[in-house]
Amino acid sequence: MGKIPLVSIITPSFNQAQYLEKTIQSVINQDYPNFEYLVIDGGSNDGSIDIIEKYQECISWWVSEPDLGQADAINKGLQRAKGEFVAWLNSDDLYHPKAVTLAVEELQNNKEIGFVYGDVLAIDGQGQAINHLQYKNWGLDGLMCFNIIGQPAVFMRREVLVRAGLLDLSYRFLLDHQLWLRMAAIAQIKYIPRTFASARFHLEAKNIASAAGFGKEAYCIVKWMQTYPALKERFVKLRRKIWAGAHRVNARYLLDGGESTASLKAYLRSLFQHPPTALKEWKRMFFAILAVLKFVKTSAIVSRHGIK
Repeated sequence: MGKIPLVSIITPSFNQAQYLEKTIQSVINQDYPNFEYLVIDGGSNDGSIDIIEKYQECISWWVSEPDLGQADAINKGLQRAKGEFVAWLNSDDLYHPKAVTLAVEELQNNKEIGFVYGDVLAIDGQGQAINHLQYKNWGLDGLMCFNIIGQPAVFMRREVLVRAGLLDLSYRFLLDHQLWLRMAAIAQIKYIPRTFASARFHLEAKNIASAAGFGKEAYCIVKWMQTYPALKERFVKLRRKIWAGAHRVNARYLLDGGESTASLKAYLRSLFQHPPTALKEWKRMFFAILAVLKFVKTSAIVSRHGIK
């Protein structure tokens, strides 16, 4: 039997004590036999340090100090990571059993793959399931058109990550998507139709509390793709689909954040650019119309209504 590769798992954390313990447990209870666990805390004052210390025998390295935000914290962990494969799990998310094992098996069997990703279960603040986010094998073109992958379900080959570069600190909301684009430009990616993780949707989460930020960064990524050497030629061919995808992302998060009128306008812009791209979310578009017409009230979490 060959050597079992080391996997590095990183958890960035800041004042998430109410969720942090379950996150840590979901990592250390994985059945994979060879991983290091790095926890990077941003200087929490809510009891998070007590939780980290409780599990420090299972944590390879941790630190608690001010940082420049989530991307900076994750990069600290990535820079210390020694594993052949790496991943990060935010402090309010959870790994499902066997997630690491299944991801590593796929990466070992396909040396040309830069990262794999699975499906994600959306849960609320109490851990109750509210949606099942199922993806497809999109490839680079799909990512360029803003088919968004659930970050907790991504496992990367560190060699490809190093070649692509770490997270760009100028991004706060779509920092992961911009990294996936850089990695997919130099290596293949693969979807595994298994649910690897749960992502928590709660009122303090960025996707709810700062919904408008996602659309703004989607538009920043559109501009960046036009100048990035590995993507700019493909951008020309995919221009209308890419713009439609960016508008659709903006609309999706605005609707999740309760801004139904702004959401509907963004959906209409997406529809103008490329109708098939916009109509992939026709149910959400219809929900936005109903909300604008006051037939329904927009929930802070549209996923509660089963709207994907």
